[in-house]
Order: sequence, then structure tokens, then C-alpha cells
Amino acid sequence: MIEVFPDQESLSRATAELFAAEAGRAEAAHGRFAVLLAGGETPRRTYELLAEEPLRHRVPWGRVHIFWGDERCVPPEDPRSNVRMARRALLDRVPVPAGQIHPIAGDLPPRQAAAAYEAALRAFFGPELPRFDLVLLGLGADGHTASLFPCSLALDERERWTAVTQRANEEIKRITVTAPLLNRAALVVFLVTGAEKAAVLQEVLESSPEPHRHPAQLVKPAHGAVRWLVDRAAARLLRPGL
Repeated sequence: MIEVFPDQESLSRATAELFAAEAGRAEAAHGRFAVLLAGGETPRRTYELLAEEPLRHRVPWGRVHIFWGDERCVPPEDPRSNVRMARRALLDRVPVPAGQIHPIAGDLPPRQAAAAYEAALRAFFGPELPRFDLVLLGLGADGHTASLFPCSLALDERERWTAVTQRANEEIKRITVTAPLLNRAALVVFLVTGAEKAAVLQEVLESSPEPHRHPAQLVKPAHGAVRWLVDRAAARLLRPGL
């Protein structure tokens, strides 16, 4: 499903409303809401809106478990940290119990950080198949999502839930979740804004599958749904009625 919004503000408000609705639904169904947050700038406004009324009191924060889709291998207070962004925009402003926030330890050596995060995920889900109630993802201009980059070895992963990756021409390594974990989600929501994303959005949605070129095409939950929330600028090249 593709939903087009006039601008980033309206998209952010719709995403925040969706987050609150899914949290309430999951809490009623099985007593908790497990959500995987996206990094980058696009979701920041959504997080800010969730920390404000009227949505702040609509979310059962005491039942919310927060995870991340990826993180740069930097200390938690580094301005490039996805965890730092989410804490400042949202988590420091709402009553989520500290024990229910599960960050990626970007200050550990990369392989150790990936292993620790996978251990945390497996401890949380236990013997059950992992199934996030909601996954928020972005789309990079190169077709990546989370930190699954074009031509990365992590794209071929079939068993592990986390991997160490590195963007071309970037020194910092990253920790990312992998397609096997993403594809067990109940609902995946891509957030895409800006005219600079129009070409890659068109390619991801309209071209033949080439996941090593466009890793976002790997995300196809077997027993879940995918929704694309995009602003008008990003959607300008899409076929009408897609």
C-alpha cells in the first residue's frame, strides 16, 4: 500500500497516529508492543509528535519495547547516533521503563555489538518466532534501508538477525538487523520524503527485483504487511494508481 501526503509534516502526523493505534492494538492483543525504530532525519518529527499531546497519553508506554533497526558504531552521545536522536526526540520525554529500551551498543567493537544485540533480541523473543508489531524504515538515495547497503554481504544472510556493515566511502561501521528479522514483522512502514528520493523510490517500487542494487526490495514480510508513506515530492515519478 502506498499513501501520498502533501508534505513531511502531514506524513509525520499520520505516522505518529499509526504508531499510537498499533501500540494500542498490540497491547490489547498480547500485552505488549514491540517496535523497531528507524534512524535518520525523516522520522524525527514523528517521534516529537508522539511525545506531545494528544498522542502522548494514547500510547501505553508501560507496555512498549523499543528496538532499533540500525546504528552507527559511535558512542551513544555522538550526534550521529540513531539512539541519541530517538532519546532526545521521544524517549526522554515519555514514561517508557528503562528496561524496555533496547539500544544497539555502538561504542562496543562492531562484531561484539552485533552479537550483543542479537542476543538481546533472542532473549526478548525467547523460543517464539521474532515478530515485531511495527517496524519503521527509511529509504536511502542508493536504495538501502536500515544499514543494508547495495552489494553488502549482509544481503545474503538467511539465519542471523544482525550484521556488521559499512557504507561505501564511509569509515564508520554500522550494526544492522537483517532481512530474516524484518520479514517476520507484522507491519513494516517505510517513510520516504523529499524530491531527492523520487528516482530511487520509483526504481524500488516499479522496477524488477534487484535486491543487491536496491536492498529495500528485500523487505517482504511473509505473514505481514508493508505500507509506504511518502510525501508528494518523493512520489512525483510514480505511476498514477500504483
